[in-house]
Amino acid sequence: MKTSKVVRVSVIAALYAVVTVVFAPLSYGLTQVRISEALTVLPFIFPESVMGLFLGCFIANIYGGLGIIDVVFGSLATLIAAFLTSKMPSPLLAPLPPVLVNAVIIAYVLYYTLGYPLLTSMLYVGIGQFLSCYLIGLPLLFLLKKYLPK
Repeated sequence: MKTSKVVRVSVIAALYAVVTVVFAPLSYGLTQVRISEALTVLPFIFPESVMGLFLGCFIANIYGGLGIIDVVFGSLATLIAAFLTSKMPSPLLAPLPPVLVNAVIIAYVLYYTLGYPLLTSMLYVGIGQFLSCYLIGLPLLFLLKKYLPK
């Protein structure tokens, strides 16, 4: 991997982890709007960012308080969602995988670790993901596409 891509992966991982932890009251639990999830649109432009998002989520979930279940499965959810985002055919669909994948997997994590109702968890996590990915992430994606060199 080229040095510029390694740097990009590292910066994305650090940004994801720091933003998640700094906004911790919003980042964890049933009613979460993880602002860092806006970065999950990046694989649409930078496929190498899949690994940065995975690593950043892994680090952030260590601080989340739900233990190894969240560290493993929450991070895998981000890995799957980021990979699927890199395969999306259009920018408007790029935020969709993180919304759907996290709504399902994180709901199961919350159900298993905290006993929250599964369908309620899916709804709440899905809404939080929609807010992060579509209201913050999609405008970010359009800005990057507009201002980054081709």
